Amino acid sequence: MKTKIKLIRWLVGSAVVCFLVITACSQQSSPPAAAGKTVVSSSNATSSAPLSPTGPLTHLTQRSGSKMRLEGTSLAHDWQSESGVIMGYLDVGPNFPLEPGQTVTPGKIEVKGEAWVAVKSLKSKKKDGSYYDDKMDDKMYAMLSETNHPKIVFKLSELVLKEAAKDKTSPYIFDAKGDLAVAGKTNSISFPAKVLPLGEKGGDRRVKISGEVPLKMSQFGMEPASMIVIVKTSDDVTVKFDWVVGEKISAPSK
Repeated sequence: MKTKIKLIRWLVGSAVVCFLVITACSQQSSPPAAAGKTVVSSSNATSSAPLSPTGPLTHLTQRSGSKMRLEGTSLAHDWQSESGVIMGYLDVGPNFPLEPGQTVTPGKIEVKGEAWVAVKSLKSKKKDGSYYDDKMDDKMYAMLSETNHPKIVFKLSELVLKEAAKDKTSPYIFDAKGDLAVAGKTNSISFPAKVLPLGEKGGDRRVKISGEVPLKMSQFGMEPASMIVIVKTSDDVTVKFDWVVGEKISAPSK
C-alpha cells in the first residue's frame, strides 16, 4: 500500500514539473509586448506616407514677368536698381488662391518657399527707366558684398490670408513672414503681400505675388554708400517686387 502511495506521489510530481517546463518554453518563444504598445501581426499591419493636414501641396515655380526693385534716396536725388529675374519655388496648400475669384477661407496657409535674386542682375535705373551707368552698378555690388554673397535670398516661413479678393480682377491680401539674407546677414521680416491669380494660358496656370518692404541698410551690416558720385545715400531702402509663379497643368492644344 505504501509503495502505491509513493508511486502516485511521484507521478503527480512529474506531471507538475512537465507542465511548468512546457509553460516556460512557450513564454520564451513569444516575445512580450512593449509597455504601452499593442503587438500587431504583419498580416494586419498597414503603412502609408504622411499626408498634409488639409491636402497635398501645389508646387509653383518661377515664370517670366517677374521683377525686383530697390529704391533709395540721397542728398542729390532718388536712386533705383532693378532686376527682371526672380528665381525660386513656392509650395502651397489647398486654401491658396490659384484661380481668379476662387473662394478661400481667411487664415493660415500651409506654405514653404524660397525666392532669390542674383546681385549682378540688378541694374541702376534713371527716373525715366533708362539705364544709369556701370559705376553706380559697381558701387551697388560692392555695397551688397556680391563677391562673397552673390544672391539676395528670401525664405518664406508663414503666410496668412487676411482678406479675400473682392472680385476676379482683385488681389487677395496676405501677411507674409520669413528670413531675408542680404550681404551675408539674415533678418526676419514681415510684410503685406498681394496675390493675384492670372488664370490659365496654354496649359500654364500663373499667380503674381507683389509686395513692398521698407528696410534699413544698417540692418544688414551695410553702411550707406556714396553711390551717386560723392553724395552719400540714406540708410532707408524700399524693396518692391512682382514675383510670377506657376504650374503646368496640361499640354497646350495643337
